Amino acid sequence: MSKIRLMRSILTALLLLSYCDGGQIDDFITKATEKHGPAGTKAAGFLVEHMPAPDRESLTENFLTTHLDLAFQARSEFPWTARVPEDVFLNDVLPYAVFDETRDTWRADFLEKARPLVKEAKTTSEAAQALNREFFKLIKVHYNTGRKNANQSAMESIASGKASCTGLSIILVNACRAVGIPARAVGTPMWSNGLGNHTWVEIWDDGWHFTGADEYDPQGLNRGWFINDAAQAKIDDPKHSIYATSWKRERLAFPLIWAQGNHQVAAVNVTASYAKPTANKSLANLGVRLFAKKNGDRMAAWVSIMNGSGLIGAAETKAGTADLNDMPRFEMKQGASGRLFFTMKNVTREWPFGPLNAGDSTMNAFWDELKECSPEISALHAWLTLPTADRQVNVPALQAPLSIQDAAIAVSLLGGDRSARLAIERKAEFEKKTITHDDKILRWLEKTFGETPADGHSLWISMHGGGGAPAAVNDGQWKNQIQLYEPAEGIYIAPRAPTDTWNLWHEGHIDPMFQRLIEDYVILRGVNPNKVYLMGYSAGGDGVWQLAPRMADRFAAAAMMAGHPNESSLLGLRNIPFAIYMGANDAAYKRNEIAVIKIAEMQALQNADPDGYVHRSKIYEGLGHWMNRKDAEAVPWMAEFQRNTWPKKVVWFQDDITHDRFYWLKIPDKTAAKAGQQLTATVDGQNIRLDGDVPAGTSLLLSDALLDLDRELTVFIQGKPLPSKKIPRTAGSIRQSLEERLDLPATATAIFVLP
Repeated sequence: MSKIRLMRSILTALLLLSYCDGGQIDDFITKATEKHGPAGTKAAGFLVEHMPAPDRESLTENFLTTHLDLAFQARSEFPWTARVPEDVFLNDVLPYAVFDETRDTWRADFLEKARPLVKEAKTTSEAAQALNREFFKLIKVHYNTGRKNANQSAMESIASGKASCTGLSIILVNACRAVGIPARAVGTPMWSNGLGNHTWVEIWDDGWHFTGADEYDPQGLNRGWFINDAAQAKIDDPKHSIYATSWKRERLAFPLIWAQGNHQVAAVNVTASYAKPTANKSLANLGVRLFAKKNGDRMAAWVSIMNGSGLIGAAETKAGTADLNDMPRFEMKQGASGRLFFTMKNVTREWPFGPLNAGDSTMNAFWDELKECSPEISALHAWLTLPTADRQVNVPALQAPLSIQDAAIAVSLLGGDRSARLAIERKAEFEKKTITHDDKILRWLEKTFGETPADGHSLWISMHGGGGAPAAVNDGQWKNQIQLYEPAEGIYIAPRAPTDTWNLWHEGHIDPMFQRLIEDYVILRGVNPNKVYLMGYSAGGDGVWQLAPRMADRFAAAAMMAGHPNESSLLGLRNIPFAIYMGANDAAYKRNEIAVIKIAEMQALQNADPDGYVHRSKIYEGLGHWMNRKDAEAVPWMAEFQRNTWPKKVVWFQDDITHDRFYWLKIPDKTAAKAGQQLTATVDGQNIRLDGDVPAGTSLLLSDALLDLDRELTVFIQGKPLPSKKIPRTAGSIRQSLEERLDLPATATAIFVLP
């Protein structure tokens, strides 16, 4: 220490003596100087200079000397202390107190207990982690709302075995300081969502790092259940800011919620270290706590949360020593509603929620008031908690008949589980905007329009023209396509055809790629699967002629602009609104003439079947292949429709590219399909009539949206009835349907395989 700094320390000590009562402080500074030299003088002077006024009057020389001596002992004993700057040591190791708690002689006892716990640690962080993992178990103190005071001293908490988050933080800070780890308490007087306060700990290791007290995380520091809450802190609002304790007094005081008006604990504002940009105001963040009963103890149970789109998430509720504000939180859209399912000891109970307001909210559930789920749903919950590899499909949980209510729950549970697994599997391809099928690659561009509706964005797939041209030409067409149309709402995407052949969009690899593309957007962007639209221009219009009939069960509507139908049939368009736009002078390949013929065919189909073949057509006089964007009128027309997921009549015509599933019909495999085959299926009450080509082993994918599954149904094949029977809803049927195609609104709850 330089002579100037030494003189300043001595002057500070002399100044303190001038306003301190008695000789206790005088003796303390003298002994510190005698034992530790100039460093002792400076440390004692710092401690006394920033000491709360009541401590100057009540603390003895022996109390202060003991704490100072043990702090210096720790500084010389443990290897990590060599990296601690002097000012950090003085402010965050030396002090004998954290808040305004009772002043205890804790340091010798804590040093003895902590020393063996940190003996293997090489760094400050490792030592702090070891203490957080073991120290609370050693002293048998954990979180409990029955503690006497929020600001109990360490010894008071040990005596009762109970502590608040503040009491736990005091203990961990003391334990760290006992072995030379700089530590301070951190907290907020009120979370910005109004759901109470919290206190935690920061330790210094070449900078400050945080952890929850008695909340050891094996993944390291800077983790905790309160991260999201802390991220919403407001640096310009003292009530919702975050503060760290400090011994050195400057101008800021720590807001003590148990002693409002007490400004004796110094603080620094550390909100900037935690706060993040303002969250999306349209989101709701639901916290869930479970109690045995009103005014009862908290309970640990597995909770899953579902809305109409499936499983939102799952977690375990907290109990015992967890902080009262430590709870699972689920992020949803504003206005969301659904059910919470709590499972404990193979018993599942449910509770409805919503609609939710934006921001954070907390729901307290009481086990004794919850409605118990059926044994079938409880068994399904238990099955879903197994690792995926251990889930056997031939088990009672999947074969038991379900009620219509339980089937809806099972669709959500199994659909959510399937969505969660696929979300992990598909995340990388979606982020890269690249789908690979065999040796083909599909890429796409994207634009988003409008606010997200409560039921999810719509999806617009718009196919570019070109074809039979160099890649650069088709690339230009692709980049032009993303500029052509602008829905009032929705995610508008322009895929790049995987090949540069003339038949860009009606090759066999397109169908599975588009199926996967739609699934990805539903899973990862929350697209409404009933609001997916198909459109295309020129060669992209060729693709619409082909894809819309054979993939009609995936689209809400389709529009063809300036394309050629080639050999495609209109029969599959029975349940999808279809638009035809063509320039009257677009004579290449006789596109204009053929468009007029197809319009007439569509009208004839509708005349024969008035409930189907909704269409719109426009031939623009005086225009050629380019329609000057007048065809954009298709967009608002298509947006009026949502998908007919469970049509009572299906006309399935096999194109040269065959499918094994169409709406609620499924044939055994693609080898059972031949180009030109036609199967017509109709539902009339409890009767299903199948005419045309009906391969053996055809499956009927059934739902109560189609007929009443609580009653017997009769199937007629080519006019001949099969024996009437009741087809049970089962979780196995639901699982099978979802594994084959993740499409929740079109999920079968019962499957009837024809002989």
